[in-house]
Amino acid sequence: MDLRALRCFVAVAEEGNFGRAAARLHLAQPPLSRRIRDLEADLGCRLFDRIPTGARLTPAGEVLLPEARDLLERAERARERVRGAEAGRVLVLGTVAGADLDVGPAALAALRRDRPGLRVRLREAPVTDPTAGLREGRVDLALTRLPFDTAGLTVRLLGEEPVVAAVPADDPLATRPRLRVADLADRPRFRLPPGTDARWRAYWLAAGEDAPGPVVASVEECLHAVLWEGVVGLLPAGAAVRHARPGIAFVPVDGHPPSRVVTARRAAVTDPLVDALADALAAAAEQARTRPYEQPLNGPRTTAVR
Repeated sequence: MDLRALRCFVAVAEEGNFGRAAARLHLAQPPLSRRIRDLEADLGCRLFDRIPTGARLTPAGEVLLPEARDLLERAERARERVRGAEAGRVLVLGTVAGADLDVGPAALAALRRDRPGLRVRLREAPVTDPTAGLREGRVDLALTRLPFDTAGLTVRLLGEEPVVAAVPADDPLATRPRLRVADLADRPRFRLPPGTDARWRAYWLAAGEDAPGPVVASVEECLHAVLWEGVVGLLPAGAAVRHARPGIAFVPVDGHPPSRVVTARRAAVTDPLVDALADALAAAAEQARTRPYEQPLNGPRTTAVR
């Protein structure tokens, strides 16, 4: 039986009047009456007789009242026990390539408000693992980017982020307002190691497998390769803000699909706390989409895009 309908039933039984029960529950009277009718239809009997002063329990209603009170009390005890269990639980959120980390503070604020006992620990994975440790069981939820092999995972799209080319600040490409991937063809590129997810490697390299350049495993290594070895490569647009530094230019790239930011979890695992974390991240991402991007940084050497 629906607990909401049982709460309505108990309120009407105790108040003896539909109007007073609706006021007690902060409901309009028509929805309250519908829930009582639905409960009566479910049980196959009338629970109230309508009388001039309000409502009176039928014999069936008299039987249901103590049972309903007991069910509601047990449901509340179960809720309290579950909330108590949260106090000792730490969820691990895996992230890779700075995927939507800007929404983290808003998501955590919502979690602390709604589930004050729940704690979240962030684990940053190398760019060689687009699942951020999910397949190995190192994290409960991944905040990551497509494309990669999602077999056995449940993926939820949060938004899209364009890409930029990271190039040495003294490279002629750094003075261009925008680039295309083809403009990088004659430059050495930073690369991901063999064994990295094939779809992930193809998206971020956007070049032949035999393209020259150093193998990297983190965003910092990508930036060091640009700065010290003069290579170029693609990064999420947010890198222009999070990793801005002298000697590196971030130039918007046209004609390349945007990076799709997602949450991912193991499909076979059901966990209401992971649900709560995923919902908080999705709500924060939705709220962030309603705010305008920051204006790009203008200058001869760097272009930053969010």
